[in-house]
Amino acid sequence: MSSFTGKKIKNVYKDILHTSNSNTGIGSTIKQITCGDGDTSSLYLSDRNLKVQPSADTTTNTVIYDAGGNALLTVDSTNDLIKAGIGQHNVNTQYAHFNIGNSVSANFTFDRHFALPFEGCVPQTPFEIGSGTNPDTSYTISNDAHSVTCTYWFVMDNITIDRVVWWSGADAATGDTTRCHLMQYDVDSGNGSTGGDLSSGVVLADGADITNAGYEQAYYQQMTIQSANVDAGKVILFTFRSDSVNSDFSINATIKYHLR
Repeated sequence: MSSFTGKKIKNVYKDILHTSNSNTGIGSTIKQITCGDGDTSSLYLSDRNLKVQPSADTTTNTVIYDAGGNALLTVDSTNDLIKAGIGQHNVNTQYAHFNIGNSVSANFTFDRHFALPFEGCVPQTPFEIGSGTNPDTSYTISNDAHSVTCTYWFVMDNITIDRVVWWSGADAATGDTTRCHLMQYDVDSGNGSTGGDLSSGVVLADGADITNAGYEQAYYQQMTIQSANVDAGKVILFTFRSDSVNSDFSINATIKYHLR
């Protein structure tokens, strides 16, 4: 039975949704849907368009559910995110990879931060970027552009880092204490004499030292994100450091991120 049955308009008009369109109905111009007393809704409608725009942001607006009541598509208007699926993942989630084999990392020396190749590009010589607790915050290319550029992840859009994990495996019975960083830098892209130089380095993610006991087992670490947002035009490096050279290491790092 309709909730309006047997009731006077004065008792139900606030529950009637309508467009203020001079009694001409739905037209081609999108208009906000209001109730009978003039209160506005987050819904806008025409015979061609539909728009949802809340008057104030909320944490999550669920748009589509399955029959079991599970959210399939949600819009997080506070953080400007769209999530989908049972797992409610960001719809533009992507992954980037840095990796190196032990035969190549055999050229690494101890107590130095070395940048790993990005997405399978193998440099001829190692790219070292500092010997402190963290990698250096700047780097000037001299005669090693061919090696340095193999390690660059040049970020083309604004992104947010969601998760960083890495695996390592030693090639000898005695391992070393190891440490990794995910770093962000400004990069000179002007094609001049300072092209490719790095500056203003920031730690994006790091983790506690891992004491590797040797090739009897592999080691895994989820790194702690220190600074999640990276703007377009930056360079990201993944670096590795060991305190000695008892072993050479194969390293596989994965970065989960989404566009923003």
